[in-house]
Amino acid sequence: MTSQPKLTICIDRGGTFTDCIGFYGKPGATDTREFVVKLLSEDPSNYKDAPTEGIRRIVEMATGQKLSRKDPVPTDDIDSVRMGTTVATNALLERKGERCALVITKGFKDLLNIGNQARPRIFDLAITKPDVLQQSVVEIDERVVLLNSAAAIDRIEPKNVPNAIEGVSGEWLTVQKKPETESVKQQLQKLYDDGFRSIAICLMHSYTFPDHENMIGEIARSIGFTHISLSHSVMPMVKIVPRGTSATADAYLTPCIQKYIEGFTSGFDDGFKKGTTKLQFMQSDGGLVPVSNFSGFRAILSGPAGGVVGYSATSYEEGDDPVIGFDMGGTSTDVSRYGGMFEHVFETTTAGITIQAPQLDINTVAAGGGSMLFFKNGMFVVGPESAGAHPGPACYRKGGPLAVSDANLHLGRLLPNYFPKIFGPNEDQPLDRDVVHQKFTELAKEINAIHPNDPLSVDEVVYGFIKVANETMCRPIRSLTEAKGHNTSHHTLAVFGGAGGQHACGIARNLGISKIILYRHSSILSAFGLALADVVHEVQEPCAEILSSNSIPNLQQRVESLVQSCTTELSSKQGFGVSDISHEIYLNLRYEGTDCALMTLKPNDSWDFENAFVQLYKQEFGFSLTDRGIVVDDIRVRGIGHTRSTDKQLTPDHELKTLDIKDVDENAVRDSVTSVYFETGRNDNVPVYLLNNIAPGTRINGPAIIIDATATVVVEPTCTAVITSQHITITVGKGDKKKITTDMEPIQLSIFSHRFMSIAEQMGRSLQKTAISTNIKERLDFSCALFSSEGGLVANAPHLPVHLGALSHAVTYQMNYYGDDLKEGDVIMTNHPMAGGSHLPDITIITPVFDKGKIVFFVASRAHHADIGGLTAGSMPPFSKELFQEGAAIKSFKIVSNGHFDMDGLKRYLYDIPGSYPGCSGTRLLRDNVSDINAQIAANQKGINLVKSLIGEYSLEVVQAYMRHIRSNAEGAVRSLLKKVVTEHKGEALTAVDYMDDGTPICLKISIDEKTGNAIFDFDGTGPEVYGNTNTPESVCYSAIIYCVRCLVAQDIPLNSGCLDPIDIRIPPNSILSPSETSAVVGGNVLTSQRIVDVVLKAFGACAASQGDCNNLTFGKTHKSKGWGYYETIAGGHGAGPTWTGQDGVHTHMTNTRITDPEIFEKRYPVLLREFSLRPGSGGDGYHRGGNGVIRDIEFLEPGIEVSILSERRVFRPYGLEGGKDGQPGLNLWIRHVNDKVLTLNLSGKNTALFGKGDRIIIETPGGGGYGAADGEPPCSQNVTHQKPLVVKASGSLGAYKEMQEST
Repeated sequence: MTSQPKLTICIDRGGTFTDCIGFYGKPGATDTREFVVKLLSEDPSNYKDAPTEGIRRIVEMATGQKLSRKDPVPTDDIDSVRMGTTVATNALLERKGERCALVITKGFKDLLNIGNQARPRIFDLAITKPDVLQQSVVEIDERVVLLNSAAAIDRIEPKNVPNAIEGVSGEWLTVQKKPETESVKQQLQKLYDDGFRSIAICLMHSYTFPDHENMIGEIARSIGFTHISLSHSVMPMVKIVPRGTSATADAYLTPCIQKYIEGFTSGFDDGFKKGTTKLQFMQSDGGLVPVSNFSGFRAILSGPAGGVVGYSATSYEEGDDPVIGFDMGGTSTDVSRYGGMFEHVFETTTAGITIQAPQLDINTVAAGGGSMLFFKNGMFVVGPESAGAHPGPACYRKGGPLAVSDANLHLGRLLPNYFPKIFGPNEDQPLDRDVVHQKFTELAKEINAIHPNDPLSVDEVVYGFIKVANETMCRPIRSLTEAKGHNTSHHTLAVFGGAGGQHACGIARNLGISKIILYRHSSILSAFGLALADVVHEVQEPCAEILSSNSIPNLQQRVESLVQSCTTELSSKQGFGVSDISHEIYLNLRYEGTDCALMTLKPNDSWDFENAFVQLYKQEFGFSLTDRGIVVDDIRVRGIGHTRSTDKQLTPDHELKTLDIKDVDENAVRDSVTSVYFETGRNDNVPVYLLNNIAPGTRINGPAIIIDATATVVVEPTCTAVITSQHITITVGKGDKKKITTDMEPIQLSIFSHRFMSIAEQMGRSLQKTAISTNIKERLDFSCALFSSEGGLVANAPHLPVHLGALSHAVTYQMNYYGDDLKEGDVIMTNHPMAGGSHLPDITIITPVFDKGKIVFFVASRAHHADIGGLTAGSMPPFSKELFQEGAAIKSFKIVSNGHFDMDGLKRYLYDIPGSYPGCSGTRLLRDNVSDINAQIAANQKGINLVKSLIGEYSLEVVQAYMRHIRSNAEGAVRSLLKKVVTEHKGEALTAVDYMDDGTPICLKISIDEKTGNAIFDFDGTGPEVYGNTNTPESVCYSAIIYCVRCLVAQDIPLNSGCLDPIDIRIPPNSILSPSETSAVVGGNVLTSQRIVDVVLKAFGACAASQGDCNNLTFGKTHKSKGWGYYETIAGGHGAGPTWTGQDGVHTHMTNTRITDPEIFEKRYPVLLREFSLRPGSGGDGYHRGGNGVIRDIEFLEPGIEVSILSERRVFRPYGLEGGKDGQPGLNLWIRHVNDKVLTLNLSGKNTALFGKGDRIIIETPGGGGYGAADGEPPCSQNVTHQKPLVVKASGSLGAYKEMQEST
């Protein structure tokens, strides 16, 4: 007699809805009984916890017994519960985690506050950074030091050092200071007495030497702390900042998870506690873990991960096209990719917190059905703000704003009669169509009042928002696939989530994808995916070996140990048979001298990791570095306990081959007819079908709507759906497009804005992929842009402030230089300041775009090259006086003429000419220069192809017309700003002056015409050019002004040359802002540009001065075979404003470079970072205080290291405004050992010196100015508003790229 089967219940608690599915039998099998429940995630008037309520309803449906909400839910009929939850995500987003403290190495108490020092949104004057998670920090007086750095010229043999210790990674180190037990006890006891029960412990280099963390952890346990996160246990990877934030996130979130689990299980009988009913949770990496192993920092993507598992099993067929997962829910749209293996990322940022843990590469690209709809600055805008679950879209009957779901409802793509009636005070009303119609009618009136000559119907307005929403989501999808070296159109689109079916055809058509797959549980696929997921246990160790035949035996031994650890956990503790366990073995590999590590899977039956890595690298970047060794950073083993118990094929392809496909009998199957608006207009006879009533093998030609129990699928005209037993497969036709004319239409204006930016972004992706140098590939120090045939900027990406206006000057110069002597196949190279350059390392490649023999556009890419000759390596000498000392200076060179690459000419310009000057060298990295220039040429070609594709789609006349319309749109926004400013200042001119540290004044007078909004920015009175390198090319001055204007507009306007059309910029010749042809300029690009911004913002009264500096530090050693160099810029204080306090320790205005992680810093170079902290009291006092600068204390561990500092604001302080006090100036100190004495020397702002072993440089960076008198009234906001940043739940590889893009 067989026992009665028990339920498997899977739950995905999303932001808006909680999806539940229960099974008697095997998921996906034909004889399985399924029970589906969808309910609001938050409905406190009816139930406390949505997952508990969902389980209660499923048990009722399965057993037929009514269960009271007051009684515990019985688990007798439940075998297991699998859950994906947003508890950790929400606690992180809302900052509602456990009160916790951080224990860290002395000198680094502010390290997690500073982070990588970059600001999140480069155009926000009011910089907002999410709060750190820890509420208190304790510094422990302990330190370990690596014996040898990668750059060390004279290696120290461990056998010659008595106390040398080999770390877990194989690196050797010494203990400089061991923690004192009694002191640690006192420090931790005080935390405990202050009420802390959860702590994170993160010490320098604990990834390889965990002894000190373990010691402190034991003391904490003895005191009584209930949760202790040791960073080396949480994630044993190098980089103290992400490891520290991960450990802190664990201390902050895991207690919340535990409390939630306790509350959740208390709603049931004792089945979970006794273990008779299993409780498992989905981790961010796509694997299940038992409740006892579930931790907060691995739970961030717990919900979305189930969807990836679901579509990978139900949509991907080996040998077919890879799949793009498109998960559009109520509060977010998540995108991912699957091509036979789960794609993981290992460092992501959520809500400002960097998590170092394996996560599926899931990217939140929009706010889903809750994306709010706006008409701003003459353009249709969708998101990024979200209506959320409360109040939700307007149709939810909670007084919410218009959102994408409302647009679908109005257009007939969402049908209230077929949607759950769960709205209103009694949860029994349908979606509110009336309020949606009312709100859209009002919005249409507003839009038509601005554009009265060509009024839009309400339907046209609403459909316009859908088109813009689709294009907004397509942009990041293109970026995700292109970044991995894949053609977007060569994919299948797997659509799921409650709102996905309404957008599937539109998204696929925009991306050129011809096939869409929707599983029958598409709206609850994240829940269904939990039923298909495997149990996973991962272990990882750091490593520091070179991959070679000599290192393989040791690696194999370490892997075997980790494999055994996984097997023991899955078999002994979780009950899997050995035959049900498999292992994935990875080495985290990178080329020597690069930062880009790739987690490389061990090939089947082979240890040929080298070839696997090279192939993976080529796939990702298009080339390999055959002359470099391969470093093993980490060893990772992923143990998998296989749980999927059905052999049934879950993808549609096999079944489609066996079916006799026939057209639907509409009269027999149709459930109703409805009215739907499409591209070509409203169709009042669109058939509605219920999926359960359609036989497998039925073909449905669009337009049609297919209704499932929890999803609505819109089959658009020219698309065809085929129904199988488990899927809807849609073939996407080209569709009927409304003819677009050259007349300005606000919907198309928004779409073209996205398309132009997409061209620039994809050029940037191409350049990053194919470049070889660290500056371009890993620091993303480049810009790509599209220009009109007159040289005006159309779109620019990434947003490097110092490049914004300068690139347009470069294109215009070449147009005037060549006239009609440019032919298809020509490519121009330039970097000279007089030709629109910034500083000489920034090489610009310009390519004309031809159509029918005429130049119709230009594309250009500017990238920072590691060396182009001159006095010093790196081509940024701190004491250059003449331009030739800074390297190759090229006004114009046809590097490609008629398709021929002029290698001889390139060598002459980069090597021979700069090397002919006294004391100077030609480029020291010619091979890298050539590779990177070729990458720039390829990026330009990518742009040309995309421009030509756009022209083919719309026509040249339309594309150029919308280029002008978008430029006019930006111009209009700037004119509005200027008119507002002149009104506030009652017609008076705006004036300001500030000074460089050498006393050179920068003067500005801004005169604005009240009627037209035209403005004159006159720099008359500015000091003469200097015999030094702080001279600034005119193009950089333009960049600083366009940056300031964009900040002051304070909304996401298209960034193009229209921003400067209302502005006449007047710069006196031979001044520091318009130097002569031979003047040195390297400091002007990084220092004077900041002062220009200070002066412009001071004239507008927008905010107090920020640090006004980049604090450029370089050091290195010259050696015949092993010379090396290092360059960094250092953060400072941010200026306060009318409505904000200045941020501490952040980069501002014209730069946003990341700083090297302290552990990587010491691992690579012979240095000891003694302190990196905030500089207390350096921010100016005021009603709103200025931000504090930082202290950076570096000790050098080898003699003979040349150190250079290039800085400003060491004399003139960052100004305060409206009664606010000035910030403190910076200070550069040299702690110098001379014989038996230790001297403290002021290096001043600009200096170079040879440092000895044990010498230190201490850089104290300037603070920001204060705003408003400290004891005065609240200052009034004048011109500036600041935007609320979008909080992204799943940042993935796209988020990492965007963060890098805005921090270069």
